Amino acid sequence: MSPVLWEDVIQPGSSWSLILRRGRELHIEDVEGGANVAALFYNFDCPVERYNMPDTLKAQHTAHLTKGFVLYSDMGRILCSITQDSCGWHDPIGSHNDARAVFEKYGPSTYQAERNNYHRNTRDNFLMELEKYGLGLRDLTPNVNFFGKVVVDHDGAMKYVAGNSRPGDSVTLRAEMNLLVVLDTGQHPLDPNRHYAPKPVKFSVREAPPVAADDLCRLSRPENARGFVNTERYFL
Repeated sequence: MSPVLWEDVIQPGSSWSLILRRGRELHIEDVEGGANVAALFYNFDCPVERYNMPDTLKAQHTAHLTKGFVLYSDMGRILCSITQDSCGWHDPIGSHNDARAVFEKYGPSTYQAERNNYHRNTRDNFLMELEKYGLGLRDLTPNVNFFGKVVVDHDGAMKYVAGNSRPGDSVTLRAEMNLLVVLDTGQHPLDPNRHYAPKPVKFSVREAPPVAADDLCRLSRPENARGFVNTERYFL
């Protein structure tokens, strides 16, 4: 295993962004269990290309993400691959909370009264990170909720499944393009817990092993093999 290039902890209810270069991997660990990590993905070299939730799901015939799946851009290329996963289910359909939802669910809260324990919301945290790269509200896309689990019943109702992620569970993403990654540790919007209690996560960045010919993410779906070819041609 290659040495850690960078590691840090994202505190509860906080956001972080990083540039993940092609050929490196991002390892995210749920430190306490029950964490939620909302994530956005963009082509750092051309941010108009970004994560496309519908194409990611329909190309892989799934409504959740785990090891062996990839995240597609809106140009048919692969942004990143999930190469390791001890959790088994990550939610791509539950979206994220905003200031109004947090206020209605958890009550009023201000920095002046509670300092760093005040109630943050993922929408504003996302926008704060995106502004650092010249992006804004119009650039918000559907996000992935790592460690979150949402199931849909036969009537179309969405249900949050508590306890999906345990202490020490982790997921590893291999960058197939140069990525801008935005992360936020706010609670899942469908989490029924009426108390504001986001959890911290630890992340680290390493050099990833080369993509082998029999790579699981490449071969798990015929569409993925074509997606890898499209991505490789982009870098010729």
